[in-house]
Amino acid sequence: MFVRPDLFEQAPPALVDTAPTPGSNAPRIELTGPVSYSTAVERAAPSVANIYTAKVVREQRDPFFDSPLLKRFFGKNPFGVPRQRLDTSLGSGVIASAQGYVLTNNHVIDGADKIQVALRDGRSFQATVVGSDPETDIAVLHIEAEDLPGITFGHSNDLRVGDVVLAIGNPFGVGQTVTLGIVSATGRNQLGINTYENFIQTDAAINPGNSGGALINAYGEMIGINTAIFSKSGGSQGIGFAIPVNLAKTVMQHIIKHGRVIRGWLGIEAQDLTPKLLEQTGLKNIEGILITGVLRNGPAHKAGIQPGDIVTHINDQAMTNAKQGMNMIAGVMPDTELKIVLMRKDKKIETTLKVMERPQQITN
Repeated sequence: MFVRPDLFEQAPPALVDTAPTPGSNAPRIELTGPVSYSTAVERAAPSVANIYTAKVVREQRDPFFDSPLLKRFFGKNPFGVPRQRLDTSLGSGVIASAQGYVLTNNHVIDGADKIQVALRDGRSFQATVVGSDPETDIAVLHIEAEDLPGITFGHSNDLRVGDVVLAIGNPFGVGQTVTLGIVSATGRNQLGINTYENFIQTDAAINPGNSGGALINAYGEMIGINTAIFSKSGGSQGIGFAIPVNLAKTVMQHIIKHGRVIRGWLGIEAQDLTPKLLEQTGLKNIEGILITGVLRNGPAHKAGIQPGDIVTHINDQAMTNAKQGMNMIAGVMPDTELKIVLMRKDKKIETTLKVMERPQQITN
């Protein structure tokens, strides 16, 4: 936003004493907190690693060199094999356990031929990929090492807007860096970053290279994995996003145990129930998600759910938007029974259905 300087070329306002007058009943807010967050940083920083990746890229040869005329005079391969180059990139990761598991973002290591994990204490290790989940942008690596300082996990469900947080990572490859901010918002979704989104938003500076690093609270506990920023310049503009640690930990446990993430699935497509759609249904004062599609022979189809139904509750939890409902279903293990409450026109229907494992490449 541009501000005209002449807007400030006026007489300054008189100073006003805002201190409460003697005898005033104005409430006083007692503020408490540490003067320094060095203790929290010292607790968490040894667990945050730098990740360096490399991959061999085969350069495309100009189609001109495949001309039949050139091949006639110079042979089938007149200019040798196509050239190759080595692409390198950097990011961050978090030592999740003393057993050598490292959490990072999938986009940090995606397609890499070689992954190096450099610890704060100067040690460096070749890493192997245990598994990854592009739909939450989480990857799990493993390194063979001893005396690893595993991070202490916090609880992202307890976060409140205004809580102090610190981001630790390796921005621009300058080395481990700590930035300070607050929780700006929780539950951010519909950003188009991942399939499953439930981001913590923060104004702690996050820059390229921070991806995969830790977002910690004032006690040095990890509460998120730094993942993305909203920026028009490519640098931090005070709008960063982190994957909540509760989600990251669940994905990691699935990958370690099963080699993949197991998600629940009902075979439905849904969208938010907007005021205009609600008006078309003839219903009033109702919240829920609108079923727009039902896959034949899926759990929802077998339970009698139809397009046009409005799901108001799943397992007694009120549904407010489609993302919330899809994320909740995905988090349920297969063969679990779900209680669904829905409205069909003006009729309330309750049904129970058994969740299936979500097939690959299906988003609901």
